[in-house]
Amino acid sequence: MNYTINFRPAVEKNLRNIPKKELIRIKRKIEDLAENLPDRTATKMKGNNNFHKVRVGDYRIIYEIHDDALVILVVKIGHRKDIYKHFP
Repeated sequence: MNYTINFRPAVEKNLRNIPKKELIRIKRKIEDLAENLPDRTATKMKGNNNFHKVRVGDYRIIYEIHDDALVILVVKIGHRKDIYKHFP
């Protein structure tokens, strides 16, 4: 089952600051998410929220899964040292 990938507007803005080599790896991982969704219990973030995360080197992709519409909404992409500081 393939999911459609959507991005919040802020994510596209953040992608401009990521080095090109890492950006290629991140794009591959996002494409892989659409085709092969990882185990939800392994990627679920702690707390009472609907967010999941996946590692790509030193970067993290935080996303929500909307099964009713078969959509993965990418909420935030950033370096692991910064991403959790400004996340709800």
